[in-house]
Amino acid sequence: MAGKPKLLIVCEADRDRKELVRTVNEHYEPVLAESVAHGVSLLATGQFQGVLLANADSKGLLEAGALIDAARILEGFPDGVVLLRRDLSILWANKQFEAWCSTEQLVGKNFYEALGNPEILGPDFCPLHTALGSTLPGTSTLRADESHFFQVVATPLAGDHGGTDRLLVLVRDTTSETLQQQKLTAIHQAGIELADLTPEEVARMTVEERIDLLKANIIHHTKHLLHFDTVEIRLLDRETGPLEVLLAEGMQSQAAERELFAEPHGNGVTGFVAATGKSYLCENTANDPLYLPGAPDAKSSLTVPLVLHDKVIGTFNVESPEIGAFEENDRLFLEIFSRDVAAAVNTLELLVAEKVTTATESVEAIYREVALPVDEILNDVVGLLERYIGHDEEVTERLRRILNNTRDIKQLIQKVGEKMTPSLAHPPVPVRPSRPNLRERHVLVADNDDAVRRAAHALLGRYGCIVETTHDGREAVGMARSGHYDVVLADVRLPDMSGYECFCQLREVLADVPVILMTGFGYDPTHSIVKAWQEGLEGTLYKPFRVDQLLDALEKAVTHEKQAVE
Repeated sequence: MAGKPKLLIVCEADRDRKELVRTVNEHYEPVLAESVAHGVSLLATGQFQGVLLANADSKGLLEAGALIDAARILEGFPDGVVLLRRDLSILWANKQFEAWCSTEQLVGKNFYEALGNPEILGPDFCPLHTALGSTLPGTSTLRADESHFFQVVATPLAGDHGGTDRLLVLVRDTTSETLQQQKLTAIHQAGIELADLTPEEVARMTVEERIDLLKANIIHHTKHLLHFDTVEIRLLDRETGPLEVLLAEGMQSQAAERELFAEPHGNGVTGFVAATGKSYLCENTANDPLYLPGAPDAKSSLTVPLVLHDKVIGTFNVESPEIGAFEENDRLFLEIFSRDVAAAVNTLELLVAEKVTTATESVEAIYREVALPVDEILNDVVGLLERYIGHDEEVTERLRRILNNTRDIKQLIQKVGEKMTPSLAHPPVPVRPSRPNLRERHVLVADNDDAVRRAAHALLGRYGCIVETTHDGREAVGMARSGHYDVVLADVRLPDMSGYECFCQLREVLADVPVILMTGFGYDPTHSIVKAWQEGLEGTLYKPFRVDQLLDALEKAVTHEKQAVE
């Protein structure tokens, strides 16, 4: 038969096929097809001199012509189109489906075998059999290998005598969509894990260790999930304005140390992104007006904002030694990951703030409990000291040491509290409003009311004041002789003397130290306030006064600005 022209014979009956083969065998090489669809698939695989449609009437001829025309159209279809028998063997397939298969001869091949026996991922785990058995379309996703995915939709076709004898299967390559979704899922999971710590880990780890863990996780996922080797993250310090470096992997030292602000001009791409909240893709660093040198030999960069609750809290920058290395998908992935980074940073800040608050409250609780007992010791030691001065130098020296050591107790408590408070919150956690003029100011409070003395320690101690208290005027004058004070608060009604008498005796000991007198509801039967004003009283507080009034009066007193606080 070699050299004979091929003749395609389409004939469904076995008896007729044998007769036709004997008839044409002398001049042609017969190729048999059991149906028009089968014949169409064969036409696509070889060269034929002609086609013989056996037992076909005019209607059949029209249908065959229409099917051949349809097959030609489907050859250029971007998705795979396959016609299957009931046993799932291939009757016909277009060129797109052929391109996905590892075998050249598809006709008669099992559908799954043609695709390399892919894994069926669902939702229908028997899509072809479902379509055959239920007469409804079956849909599923197939994974041909680790990185090749197809979506199949199998539609049953009714035969001439009823029932389903063929399947039309549409096959779409969903690899790009599936891999992108998998990457999005992986990025989201990585973001969840960035600052996901158990209560035991939180209790065990220091703030510095948590920050180091966050940095290590960000670098790991940036490299292994996003495939970016160079990364710089900066956080916006809302108090002072600059963009502080949280981490810089692969950046030049001078770039990491560069001071940048959230400004659209003069601060590079990072400053522009922080100021506008818009991502910025630098295709070529050589001709980009905003780009400032970052990574060595960087040819392109991608910078996205770190956004939390619709506010920019920093920037996330990656760079590459290749021109145009970043695409739209890279921007999408980095923006998604950056949102998780922002949330992780916020979680870390909340943990730091919680630790700051806990440490501060603990120190304040201890300070409150020891403050008044320490003051009692100070008052007793000062009383003894005044009795022994000039009589017994050894006793006097020992009392001075006790006095100094006792005063150190409260300051040591404050210093321990500062060490307990994390210092690496980023940006700094505001524990309370700042009153820098009051920090480390020595304040003496003379009042017979325990509640007033305790409140003075609690309120002024929070702002860094070093507070000591006495019950009466004699103790106040004795304390003034034994130590240094920046301001004195004294009640006008003391058990042993009037406010004016206390003011005068204090001025004799501490000539330049401002004194503020306190009175309840204007009570001042001895006119202490009027007389003291005439002799340089710094200010007056009328009980009950607000905390801000007390703080304002103290600040103005220590800066020597006289005022009466109403």
